[in-house]
Amino acid sequence: MLDYDLHCHSNVSDGTLTPAELVMRAAGREVRVLALTDHDDVAGLPEAARIAAQHGIEFVNGVEISVTWRKHTLHIVGLHIDPQNAALTEGLRGIRSGRRHRAELMAESMARCGIGGVLEGALRYASNPDMIGRTHFARYLVEAGHCKDVRSVFNRYLVKGKPGYVPHTWADLQDAISWINGSGGVAVLAHPGRYTAGRNAMGKTTLLELLKEFVELGGQGIEVVSGSHTPPQYAEFARYAKEFDLLCSCGSDFHGPEESYRDLGRLPDFPLECRPVWTLWEGTAA
Repeated sequence: MLDYDLHCHSNVSDGTLTPAELVMRAAGREVRVLALTDHDDVAGLPEAARIAAQHGIEFVNGVEISVTWRKHTLHIVGLHIDPQNAALTEGLRGIRSGRRHRAELMAESMARCGIGGVLEGALRYASNPDMIGRTHFARYLVEAGHCKDVRSVFNRYLVKGKPGYVPHTWADLQDAISWINGSGGVAVLAHPGRYTAGRNAMGKTTLLELLKEFVELGGQGIEVVSGSHTPPQYAEFARYAKEFDLLCSCGSDFHGPEESYRDLGRLPDFPLECRPVWTLWEGTAA
């Protein structure tokens, strides 16, 4: 089992635990190396790093950047970043600035289908109001009795063709990779299996085009073992890693005890042919 977890979220973005609580949970689950990768924000990193040091966990500064590519929403994880880098912090600030307006439009859409008070309800779940997003809306819809759990919300609401969905343009792929690389980090394509499944899935040809462009723009890694991947997908994305000369990363994508595909840590081993992403920074400070 892997004792690295390089993709998880605190309540600085859409997780349910504070950065300190998240790290303590990771410690209890014997995670040795942890990256906090909140969506489009790095505010939780100092607290998480401090608690990680107290528990003997090697901490990696991370972020997960929202990207729009050919009308698809992607996520690019940045690992070993410098959270003080000016271009990175300014880029993330720009992404966050559009979230509140999108949230207002989402609430208006829900109101048109007879569900009112959604924005106010969602904000109660957003510890960081600048980071309000669909997950906060989903938690409120569960609380209000419209769905039984967060996952089922996304079968009825907040996705394309359903009430509450509002299209949004996130960062450009080139910009996201440039911000990460410019801050000394490593750009990793997060949970690629999620882009090839579901209502708006991309086909294999489009995925290969994405991987080619990702590498050309300076991307260096791909999540092979992810909380949302199946065992056959571990092998599939290990093959793509080898084909495109990408380093392999792993992460639970943990958001909270009741909402995640996997808990923190204890991830399955990589397929044998994988080259771990952490070989780029082993022996250096996080």
